[in-house]
Amino acid sequence: MADSKVQPRMGNTGFIIFLALLSAFVPLSTDLYLPALPEMTKFFAVPEIVMNLTLILFFVFYSIATLFWGPLSDRYGRRPILLVGLTLYMLASILCGIATNAYEIIFFRILQAIGGGVATTVATAVIKDVFVGRKQETTLAIVQSMVVISPAVAPVIGSLLLTFISWRGIFFAQALLGLSVIYGSIIFKETHASERGTTSVMKSFGRLGALLINPGFTALLVTFSLMSIVSLSYISSSSYIFQNTFHLSSRMFSLFFSFNAIGMLLGPLVYIPLSKYIDRFTIVYTAFGFTIVAGILVMVFGRMSPIAFALTQFPATLASIAVRPPGTYLVLKQEENDNGSASALYSAGGTIFGSVGMVIVSLAESTPVAAIAWINIVMGGNLRFAAVAVDDLFEKEDCGLRFIHACCVT
Repeated sequence: MADSKVQPRMGNTGFIIFLALLSAFVPLSTDLYLPALPEMTKFFAVPEIVMNLTLILFFVFYSIATLFWGPLSDRYGRRPILLVGLTLYMLASILCGIATNAYEIIFFRILQAIGGGVATTVATAVIKDVFVGRKQETTLAIVQSMVVISPAVAPVIGSLLLTFISWRGIFFAQALLGLSVIYGSIIFKETHASERGTTSVMKSFGRLGALLINPGFTALLVTFSLMSIVSLSYISSSSYIFQNTFHLSSRMFSLFFSFNAIGMLLGPLVYIPLSKYIDRFTIVYTAFGFTIVAGILVMVFGRMSPIAFALTQFPATLASIAVRPPGTYLVLKQEENDNGSASALYSAGGTIFGSVGMVIVSLAESTPVAAIAWINIVMGGNLRFAAVAVDDLFEKEDCGLRFIHACCVT
């Protein structure tokens, strides 16, 4: 664990909690209001695909925003960039709560995404600023295990809020969340020296391109980003599947969603002890196989009942999150400098591919369970195809390329 001198006002435990809250901004910004999506659709009398744009465009603009926040945090420091982005997030949350039509909410959600994009990017960069080696990997796993508690808790909280207040109050709750993390950012001690006097803004953004021409970085970035399709397609469609397909109440939906979110919690917790005895490459490759099996089970049994769907989707949820700690570590290890830019590309990559999954499952609104099954099967097999696609890059055997090469010949 980090020396308490790193964050004298927070201490070790407070520092980890702060990083977890930053990393949890995206799931909290989506899952808290998932139970309200069907109600909001009826309230504004718009098609499901229109209201789903509040999710889809959130992730699209979130991914774009991370590409700006990362290099800016490298140039100006983590703390000032955090304060700017989180303030925008808080104000946008308030505007969502007072919106008068669906299209206003879509626009304000875009502003929310732009502001919230700073959180995940800076959190990952700070971890890389402070920790090295296995300590960095285990810290990523600990933070991410704390992060995924939010998908389990947020829908339950959102469902409970809906029994006392309208969907508008959920956005005000998000504003309060933003305010709490702004306070944390105020007492946060900077972990990265400003480069304002040594490099231009354009040169800072140019580092994104420099990272992308690193074959090991880009190959691993694409491979692990594709797995976001599995988790985000499920998140975006779950409220409609449980409430519209299986005709459950918002409260029952939150309980079923929380069950699958347990898989999100267990993923990093399972990885930490296993990685002491089993090679991380073997664990990751096995996780992709679990995703394929889950897709087949969902296809065969998932439409029978909400219980059957939740049980068969569980292995895919567990697997998609279990690969995040080693995936993040391996991607960032390909570039020892430019932590903010590397974190930005990793966050953006996962969100962009995840948004594709959200669009696919939204277009298949008449058969969402089958769409989830096929996404699991296809994405579970993506690693082998990605390995073949970059097979000509394996002349330099660094850890990332050795991983892809090993999967290719398995």
